[in-house]
Amino acid sequence: MATLPNPLPKLAADPSGRVLGLELPLPQGRLIDATDEGPWHEPLLWCADEPATPGAWTAVRPARRGAGLLPVLLDVGGGQGGPEEWELTPGETSYPGDHDADDVLAEFWDEYATAEDEEWPGLAEPPAPGPAPDPVDPVPGAPGTTTTAVVADPDALAAETADALTKDPSRLREPRLALVPARRSADIPAAIGWTGPVNHENDVARLCAVLRSWEDRFGIRVVALTYDQLVLSVAAPPTTEAEAAAVAAEHFAFCPDNIWQGTADGTRHSYAQTLLGEHTWSFWWD
Repeated sequence: MATLPNPLPKLAADPSGRVLGLELPLPQGRLIDATDEGPWHEPLLWCADEPATPGAWTAVRPARRGAGLLPVLLDVGGGQGGPEEWELTPGETSYPGDHDADDVLAEFWDEYATAEDEEWPGLAEPPAPGPAPDPVDPVPGAPGTTTTAVVADPDALAAETADALTKDPSRLREPRLALVPARRSADIPAAIGWTGPVNHENDVARLCAVLRSWEDRFGIRVVALTYDQLVLSVAAPPTTEAEAAAVAAEHFAFCPDNIWQGTADGTRHSYAQTLLGEHTWSFWWD
């Protein structure tokens, strides 16, 4: 895929990260160039050796401004180990900007929708920004209300989400802070050639095109990756049942396993209820 100049080799000469404009030194870590076909021609990411702790994400945010390096948490506690063992395929990954999110999702919809499903409904409209719901009626989208979205700062929310994940071993067993050279957060999976969704899509850049669209409409940030799971923070989640239903359709096309295996009855209606006001979206591909 098309990439920016890679600043990671600078860390070989200055592991502290001062050369990247960081005020605090980086923890001990390593540069990773391992792929399914052997070493890549340059480092794909930097990964800390020690478990991530609250505040670590915020401490490296200057690396984005100074060097174009974006933070992400990587879970090395699964049976597949760390990113060196994840069979990354950067050489087989295209550029997210070459794909259209609506086209990608429509193609998946046609493949996985049943005969009872309507035609692809198109991309969901972003929630209308506005004040918080009236506390006397806290149910988003309740009949007779005109609930509007409370839009958080996407980057601040990503840092808060990362901090919460570092304290919750039920979500990430052994999270490590990583830095990835990428144009935007949505491009992180493509930048490293992540293969988590390989049973659904061989070219993760096509899914990153959808993530770019979600960045624009819902303020998502890629916060964590495991071998086969993606965790996003969501600054502007759906707040009405109609909005949630529209987003659930996109999630079904993006990751059908979320609906089929993530709800008691395997329906998009049940899944949509879980999206109301939810500031974290997780996806897992079987």
